[in-house]
Amino acid sequence: MNLNPQHLPWMQSEAVLALFEAFPTGCLRFVGGCVRNALWGEPVGDIDLACQLEPDAVVKALTIADIRHVPTGIDHGTVTAVIDGTPYEITSLRRDVETDGRRATVAFTTDWGEDAQRRDLTINALYADLSGQVFDPTGQGLDDLEARKFRFVGDADLRCREDYLRILRFFRFLAWYGGQEKVDAASLKACRENQSGIKKLSAERVWMEMKKLLSAPNPVRACHIMLTNGVLETVFP
Repeated sequence: MNLNPQHLPWMQSEAVLALFEAFPTGCLRFVGGCVRNALWGEPVGDIDLACQLEPDAVVKALTIADIRHVPTGIDHGTVTAVIDGTPYEITSLRRDVETDGRRATVAFTTDWGEDAQRRDLTINALYADLSGQVFDPTGQGLDDLEARKFRFVGDADLRCREDYLRILRFFRFLAWYGGQEKVDAASLKACRENQSGIKKLSAERVWMEMKKLLSAPNPVRACHIMLTNGVLETVFP
């Protein structure tokens, strides 16, 4: 299951090619939503990238290439390149050292597998290089993508406790892409048992995620599942 760049204009745009030319071969890959949606044949919005270089080295590479950049989340490894007004988030590979349900202390790594293990869902832990080769470090992402199975990476309970916003992200993806497929029991159980943690999040973060969920063409089923599992009442008392 690979991507064909010839059929995906965004993979061959001048901006994307300039970004890949700015970094050593093999250290930069597409990640997350753009890979997931392209494999599904869904529209691709933001183009996010993962990089083996640490943030300071990312900044240096972009500076040498004369590409405008903004340190949007440099403490957590994210530098945003801006080309012709379009932002491209470049995040250094990382692993969580400590989390509190809202924020994480991270350490940088060069291991794609370590980076994949800290992501939320297996379908979002997919990477692709410029040739279209897809990498699935968890070994579950491609199978789950084909089955439209929404499953947390590794221990579902731990993923939720690391960042409670992942609970709402789970239902947002269900609303947008879940159809009528059976919901993963372990992931749903983790959302239900950790839903009180949503109260620790800022209203802005919660509403931003809920607005995306409610913007789905038909969010009714996802909202009903949230209702029957007590999550909707936590969000909207």
